[in-house]
Amino acid sequence: MSAADVTIPADLSQLSDAELRKLENKIARKHSGMFPWLAVVWAFGNLAVWLALWPLVFSGLLPLWAAFPIAVVNMSLVYLPTHEAQHDIIARPGTKLRWLNELVGHATTWLIVAPFQVLRITHLDHHRHTNDPELDVDITTKAPGPWSALWGTIQARQPEAKRNSDYAAALIRADRPDLVVLSLAYNLGFIAILGGLAWSGFALEALFLWWLPRQISQSYLLFFLSWAPHHPGNEQGRYRNTRSWRSKVGNIGSMGMQFHIVHHLHPYIPLDRTPAAYREMKPILEARGCELGGR
Repeated sequence: MSAADVTIPADLSQLSDAELRKLENKIARKHSGMFPWLAVVWAFGNLAVWLALWPLVFSGLLPLWAAFPIAVVNMSLVYLPTHEAQHDIIARPGTKLRWLNELVGHATTWLIVAPFQVLRITHLDHHRHTNDPELDVDITTKAPGPWSALWGTIQARQPEAKRNSDYAAALIRADRPDLVVLSLAYNLGFIAILGGLAWSGFALEALFLWWLPRQISQSYLLFFLSWAPHHPGNEQGRYRNTRSWRSKVGNIGSMGMQFHIVHHLHPYIPLDRTPAAYREMKPILEARGCELGGR
């Protein structure tokens, strides 16, 4: 039987754990291994649009009020291509296109003022320790409801927030204290650039093209990429530490996170393939007792 010929029995109740896992893995392999052109085009196309906003606004060709919502979208779109690179989906170590995988990661994360290696280490730590109250770096997004979750995204960005110390602790555990220093350098550089723009008479441009879009996008990303797919965040088992769910803004509006359970089970599947993988895996996930949110 090839990976493309996965047949799921009508009654899964008689299958063993090993047999269910074998079926699940066959489906996962069917949806993995292809080059994620979407992530690469997305990464550099989004970067180009955001960079173009500056000369367009400075020259008066595009009013700042019109550029602002575009910048918000740009900042919100930065993370997911780098997320593909964090999981080596674009190219694995030792392959010919490995340089492209790393370029996608490093060339865009500066927009959201975060070193790529920091995002990679902390995110993989999240996968290892999902919902662990001590070791999950994203546990601070846990909240009883959407409004408290949104408020929590604002609290998470304060200087004394637990999230900051959790990320630093993850880097120390990975024996990369240098990345704590690099993160500080990124933030100091960001402040210096904003300050330089303000000093030069471009304070409003700095505010509405970078600082405020970054703030809005961080709340958006923490809400949809962390809180929503893991809520309520009380269990740690492989099939219970995340879920599928039905978003009021749809799969595109929620950045593909309605099927986040597939990503946690098989993080090598490209983002754009997770809906199809989910639909095929659904009977297996139901048999596993996963939280599928009525999807």
